[in-house]
Order: sequence, then C-alpha cells, then structure tokens
Amino acid sequence: MGRILLRPVCSVRKVKGQRMEERKLNEIRLKARAKINLCLDVLRRRPDGYHDLRMVMQTVNLCDEITLRTVDVREPGQTDGAAAFRQSERFGMAEAEQTDGTAGETDIRIRVIGGAGLVPADSGNLAYRAAQMLMEEFEIRQGLEITLKKQIPAAAGLAGGSADAAAVLTGVNQMFDLKLDEQALMRRGVKIGADVPYCILRGTALAEGIGDRLTRLPQAPEAYVVLAKPPVEVSTGYVYANLRLDEGCGHPDVDGQVRAIREGDLYRMAKTMGNMLEAVTIPAFPVVGEIKARMMRCGAVNAMMSGSGPTVFGLFEDRVKAENACEELADRMQLKEVFLTTFYQRLETAGDAGK
Repeated sequence: MGRILLRPVCSVRKVKGQRMEERKLNEIRLKARAKINLCLDVLRRRPDGYHDLRMVMQTVNLCDEITLRTVDVREPGQTDGAAAFRQSERFGMAEAEQTDGTAGETDIRIRVIGGAGLVPADSGNLAYRAAQMLMEEFEIRQGLEITLKKQIPAAAGLAGGSADAAAVLTGVNQMFDLKLDEQALMRRGVKIGADVPYCILRGTALAEGIGDRLTRLPQAPEAYVVLAKPPVEVSTGYVYANLRLDEGCGHPDVDGQVRAIREGDLYRMAKTMGNMLEAVTIPAFPVVGEIKARMMRCGAVNAMMSGSGPTVFGLFEDRVKAENACEELADRMQLKEVFLTTFYQRLETAGDAGK
C-alpha cells in the first residue's frame, strides 16, 4: 500500500455511546500497491463454490494513488442518494459523485481518474465499499471524498481493486482515529474481497484457504519486475470453472519456493514459480503464452501469469535486460500496458501498518 502522507488539520472527538464527529477538514494521501503471485496452487473445490489455494504473494511498487478528504455532509434536498454523473474534459473520463443513504447520514463521494473505463465510479467500487463499511460501523457522519488515480491495470490479475480497498480501510482508520490494528482491518477486509487482507498485510506472504489465511515470509530476493497486460479480458469465474483438478494435473512446488525465499535464492525461487490457472487461460488466450516466451527470450530469470490473468510478469536480475524487454513488448508486440517495477520491501518497524 505504501507510505501514507498525513496532513492533519483537525481534532477528532469520540464519546462512548455517541457518534464520532469530525470538526474540520482533513486529507490523507495513500499508495495502493499491486500484487503478483509468485506461485499459485489450486488444491480442491470447496462446497461453497470457492477453491482452496496455496499461493506465494508478493507486493510490487506499481501503485494507484488515493486521496481521502473530509467534506461537509450534504444538506437535505441536495441529493436523492443516486449517482450523479458528469463528463470531465480535464481528465477525459466519466466522474461520479455517489452519496449513500439520506442527507445527514453516511456521505461518500468517489472520483476515478484513469482505469480505461473499467473501474466503477460509484458504490460498485471496492474502495467505496471499504469506506462505507467503516463509516457505518463507527457511525461517522462526516462526509468523505475519495479521489482514485488509477495506474494499476483493471481486470488484470494484479488485485488493483483489492489494493484500493485495503488502502481506504487503512486511511479511514487513520483519518478518524478508529484505533483498529492490522488484524482487525484484515478481518473486515475479507468481507469485501479475498485479496483485501493480503493487500493490508503487503510484502511477501504465504496465502492459504481462499487466500485469507496469511503467513508472513521474509522479504523475497530483489529483482526487477516487468509487467505486461495484453488487451484481452479474462473472466476469473470462467478460469476456475474450466480448471480440471485430476491426478494428471501438475502442482507447483510451493514449499520449495518458500524455502528458496527464506534462503534468499532468486534463481531457486524463480525455478519454483508455477501457476495452475495458466492451463486454462493460455489455451483460451494464446497471447499470454507469447508474452511469457518473449520475456524469456529477453533474459528473464523466469516469467509467469499473475492470478487468473491476463497480466504476465517476468523477473530480471539485470535492469538493462528488463528495460529492453519493456521496449520489445511495447514495440514488437504493440502492448500498451507495460511496466517496469520492483518488489515492495515492507518496513519491519512498529507503526508500519499502512506505510
């Protein structure tokens, strides 16, 4: 999620048994960082329709930028609770101001910049739902404006929406002095999405269950990371519905990768990379396999699809090779969404939550 820049200009008062009140405006800026799966194993389908997974997750420094700002609650008659859309020439995208509830109740307005029209600018946005959850639970009647500047590609297997929700949970907790610790935020986050608890934790972690049982791991060995998203849309539901978990399917060596990370061995970590979902996504979208092959020819230590796709990432030990790979993908494969980034290194200090 990244470093939060706090610029407090208000005092917050909380009285037991009463609503929390915000007296003046306050603003917080956050970074919501993307994730990749260094390893993704699917164990079984659960009775509830989800799948039990074992994954090694890694945060990268590609991020969305989020600004939270308190605003005055709208007066009665200003809105009927529906989303009011308008076209913004400045940002070249559709903005929306969404108010939830009646005047004097929870008042949340969200504006999305970027996202190629794939990110909702209303109550369907996970960032909106995150703010709504905490503000209703703690009866916060101050209005809140969320400005979300998207850089993480949408619908890409990079948990962009979950990262935004995690950042907003952290920011609202800070802004209104709710005093929720990391575990408390994670328990609430899983109600929004399976990846949200990890996006609160950040760093390198082993994820199990539906992805909500997390074990923090040592920092992964440093590497340059090239991300490339082809212009195709992959349905996560389609991928899991068509995954065949029989005796013939191969499972990646998650335990071997965890050992390599603990030993700080980049090459062994890369050798144990594997994603069972590639067996469905690559035959349906061959361009994913083509991107992997291109990255390997450009000198990647290894390359793999993240999540259910379609984004592919390659790990590089050499920055020049990583830069050349970016140029090849952009120029020869005509890919418009190509990024060069690195692993996010979580600060292991007290007060790290939300940094």
